Amino acid sequence: MARQIVFTPKAAKPPTTYSQAVKAGGLVFVSGTAPADPVTGAIVGTTIQEQTRQCLTNIQAILEEAGSSLDKIVSVTVVLAEEDDFAGMNEEWLKWFPSDPPARQGAKLPARIPGLKVSIAAIAEG
Repeated sequence: MARQIVFTPKAAKPPTTYSQAVKAGGLVFVSGTAPADPVTGAIVGTTIQEQTRQCLTNIQAILEEAGSSLDKIVSVTVVLAEEDDFAGMNEEWLKWFPSDPPARQGAKLPARIPGLKVSIAAIAEG
């Protein structure tokens, strides 16, 4: 199976240095996705819950474009600007994955981007 670039205007457009996602080997690799509005590119929300919701909304649109879905996610990396936001992120996370959640790891955002609290990357079955 050839490598396929995935793009949808229903999710925030990434910088020109990477794709929203790549489909290969039966999997969809979704790049780190910011809580950005698909139309304006502006960061959505001021709370970690709002930003987590927008990240997952963007990921959902990307996965649907790739022929996948949130329930096919097998692994996620959540990158937070502040460790103190973990509980709030998890509060919103549980609304999206109330049972049988994917594997998950966390990290701290290595650079400060004004207003950005979270970025989420995912790997899902294609």
